[in-house]
Amino acid sequence: MESYIETVKLKLKEEGYKLTPQRRSIVDIMIKNEGKHLNSEEIYDLVKIACPEIGLATVYRTLQLLDDIGAVSKLNLDDGCCRYEINLNDETHNHHHLICKKCNKIMEVEEDLLETLEEQIEKNYGFKIFDHDVKFFGMCNSCK
Repeated sequence: MESYIETVKLKLKEEGYKLTPQRRSIVDIMIKNEGKHLNSEEIYDLVKIACPEIGLATVYRTLQLLDDIGAVSKLNLDDGCCRYEINLNDETHNHHHLICKKCNKIMEVEEDLLETLEEQIEKNYGFKIFDHDVKFFGMCNSCK
């Protein structure tokens, strides 16, 4: 956790920002809730416990800044809000998500099985792919 905080601190410094106590609280909450795909309001509710003086606007601005520097990833999972996940591995490719349409559970698929497809698209269309975003909608084991 501390090494990730140091990485974020360095990235912020490179962009001319500091790791303020409010930003630190948000990063701490993101680390503690890794894999939960929280939205801004959920993050705000959790951060407010440790940092009662923080405002929702500060959370929004900080999440945008952290997304800009690659410390978190902003996700659109087609549920009407932006969700965020911590980017601990400095991933260059997003992983895929399985979304249960019954209970709204979100699961991560770490395998990237689209490399061959990407290579074929680049070859056939002369299109350089930087990333892709794949979401699968269905029902989880608990809801079947």
